[in-house]
Amino acid sequence: MFKSLRSVEGSKINNSGRSFVGETMQLEGDLRTSGSIDIAGLINGNIFVSEMTITETGSIRGAVEATTIEINGHIEGRISADTVIVGRSAVVKGDIFFRNTLKTEEGADIDGYIKRANNGKSNSEEDIAIEEIVERTESQKKTKPIHVVQQKKAV
Repeated sequence: MFKSLRSVEGSKINNSGRSFVGETMQLEGDLRTSGSIDIAGLINGNIFVSEMTITETGSIRGAVEATTIEINGHIEGRISADTVIVGRSAVVKGDIFFRNTLKTEEGADIDGYIKRANNGKSNSEEDIAIEEIVERTESQKKTKPIHVVQQKKAV
């Protein structure tokens, strides 16, 4: 009359450590996993994973923290990862912070700030010089413009 649960125990379980959010699935809330995940559906919430791939049909609204992330779909939120790969069909609306590698393919749509994270290192002389130039140009914009008068040469 009823099936025994023991028959389920005998079936082989996939231990690949890779999860999948299908195209017809929508998840509300934060997601945490020490494994890998492929996103083809919609996630409204923050994601904390080891490795992640967002397919062309995948969409995320929230912050993402990962070791490696490959984006081919839509993401709206802050991205923080060691390695970020942005595919040609990707649409990113948010800031990208990467530690080691950033790869973007031609055609990718990125609307946000892109910055290499320090990894706990102190700023190099080049980074400090760039920051000083930026600060200097911003302070010059606040001051009154200087008018330059050119002299005409007599012929």
